[in-house]
Amino acid sequence: MNQIKSIFKNTSWLSISQIITSICAFLWTIIIARYLGVSDYGIVSFAISFTSLIGIIMDLGISTYITREIAKHKKLVNKYFNNIFLFKLILAALLFFISGLLLYLLGYPQLTIVVTLIFTIELIFMSMLSFLNGVFQAFEQVKYQAIGGILNSSFLLIGILITIGFDLGIIAIALAYTIAYSIFFLYMLTSYIRKFSFPKFELDKRFIKEVLIGSIPFGLTNFFYTIYFSIDIVMLSYLTGDYATGLYKSAYNIINVFTTFFVVYQGVIFPVMSKFFAERKDLLKSSYELSVKYLLLIIIPISVGVFFYARPLVDLIYSNQYSLATTPVQILIWTVSFLFINGAASILLNAIDKEKTVTKVYIIAALFNVALNFILIPHMSYDGAAIATVASEILITVLTVYYIFKTSYKPDFGLLKNVIKLLVCGIILAIVLNYIHVSLWLAIPIGLVVYLISLIITRSIDDTDKYIIRELIGK
Repeated sequence: MNQIKSIFKNTSWLSISQIITSICAFLWTIIIARYLGVSDYGIVSFAISFTSLIGIIMDLGISTYITREIAKHKKLVNKYFNNIFLFKLILAALLFFISGLLLYLLGYPQLTIVVTLIFTIELIFMSMLSFLNGVFQAFEQVKYQAIGGILNSSFLLIGILITIGFDLGIIAIALAYTIAYSIFFLYMLTSYIRKFSFPKFELDKRFIKEVLIGSIPFGLTNFFYTIYFSIDIVMLSYLTGDYATGLYKSAYNIINVFTTFFVVYQGVIFPVMSKFFAERKDLLKSSYELSVKYLLLIIIPISVGVFFYARPLVDLIYSNQYSLATTPVQILIWTVSFLFINGAASILLNAIDKEKTVTKVYIIAALFNVALNFILIPHMSYDGAAIATVASEILITVLTVYYIFKTSYKPDFGLLKNVIKLLVCGIILAIVLNYIHVSLWLAIPIGLVVYLISLIITRSIDDTDKYIIRELIGK
């Protein structure tokens, strides 16, 4: 079954890239947090969150839309690239000006404005990269994205080490991010030219209009998705100051490490599901069911482990000056499990042209999240922001599952049985970790053995899983 091997190959490429990126990110997170201190780290955290919100205007959902459409109609790749690339360059210049003006009108300090504008330039490169990555994902050739990601992480780590070695300060930290992403962008652009053609820029207004209209649901989804993942940091900065923001962001960075597998899986499976919808609808349902099962199989033991060992994990990464981030880590880790379920559901709905439904779900969740943050942050600070994030993910789970059950791709009872089995395995692991009281490094192998035994006892690995394994090893 060539599609299984293709998925595995692409997942392997991106997994290697993400592992290297995670290692580098782990290192630069420690280095930056300790070098800047909590308050200056809060400025960087604000800049990243602010540009993430503004950056939605830069993408407008175009990257996701183009990935789906090129996966279905590969001959249109040059037309999409030639028009959208130039359009996004024009939009980028406008975005930079608006960001500076908005920060000035909001009365932020000069240092915060300068750092945020530098991160805005980085964001422009990131937005162009998401477009280029989408093209390669549509052709199921993600090795270019993987190699580019490795280059980006390596140069960023080197830049940060140089910055701190010469004590160049917070502005140089921001510049290191921007330079690294510019190198990533140049590599991807060169790869596109070699693989497809040299860009012939054009502005077909009718075609661009069609793309923008088709992208609106994806853009709105990204906007409201980013709101409830970034607005909490912006609100913390405004309501409680840089110190609380730095603590919360440090917790968030730990959680983000564990979402990397889903980022990998999303990049691989979305174009595949889109192609299945056009060519093999019979495989869509099983693809979704297996996605939920495998994503939960991976994240449940991680979530349990992080919950019980949050304090030593925080101390290991940041030192004890960030010890107050322990509780947010214990709360936020549960967002990852729901994120995996919601992500698989969103991929399915987007692939079957139900992107408007996904948009509706994330609008509701974002408004719910903002309202909850307004209530909880003044009373509970960063802990309240963490609770609001988890509650929003639970709401998304309820809504996406509801809408999937209204389609012809609703899962069978077998998926629920598999989820229950995996939850039982997680509970067994939690009971063991609660009673053994060993160090973090000893808990990892013990927890792995306990979880594997639990999978065997509950028969969580079935004949379908064994068949997929045999296909991957060529038997």
